[in-house]
Amino acid sequence: MDFLDLRILDIVDILLIAALLYYLYKLVKGTVAVNIFIGITIIYLVGKLTQFLQMEMLSSVLGEFIGVGMFALIVVFQQEIRKFLLMIGSTNFARRRKFLQTLKLIKDDLETPNDIESIVSACENMGRTNTGALIVVQRNTSLDFVKNTGDKMKILVNQPILESVFYKNSILHDGAIIIEDNFITATRVVLPVSNDRTIPLRFGLRHRAAVGITEKTDALALVVSEETGQISYIKDGEFVMYDGRDELINKLKADLV
Repeated sequence: MDFLDLRILDIVDILLIAALLYYLYKLVKGTVAVNIFIGITIIYLVGKLTQFLQMEMLSSVLGEFIGVGMFALIVVFQQEIRKFLLMIGSTNFARRRKFLQTLKLIKDDLETPNDIESIVSACENMGRTNTGALIVVQRNTSLDFVKNTGDKMKILVNQPILESVFYKNSILHDGAIIIEDNFITATRVVLPVSNDRTIPLRFGLRHRAAVGITEKTDALALVVSEETGQISYIKDGEFVMYDGRDELINKLKADLV
């Protein structure tokens, strides 16, 4: 019964593995990759069980299968691995800030430099006139790789400017705009489109582009539907639900601090 003689480090090890599997599951949840992930997890657990029971032949076969399968996993889970590494390497500073606040290492009076009220007000006005818009707000990850597809500029964000950019007869309305530190740094930007098949068919290319850029970076995206005028808030490749203007503003401020 030596396996019952657990150390504190063994418990920490188990908890860390459980947390890692949980976050991996969250990344693939809702995609076809989730079935592959569950299958691989089952095979791995069965392999460990056969090792514990000293079933050498079956353990060897499963071990070889898992070893060869690692190369296939890199191909199958290419997008998920990219997103996972991005999540580790570009963790939103807001989360670290909240942790430091609990330790009283930084002050609570930090605010986002972005004029969130003007951005949301512009989206609301464009929604009333069914003017389509796609606004991407940069956080930690550089967006230079998509800025190069559009027109670079530096214009201070305000409500009239945002509405004029997406005005239907404007030469700048096509594509997305990038906002960085309360400045519009690029217009007519072409974004990568998500291939996620779980996105409802009622959402068009604007929404798929917003999902795509937030899948590949930690940026935030606001989309105004040209058909319905509805404002969608997209973060980490997912649609964020909110109830009214005030809640949307609070969510944006919390995510951008």
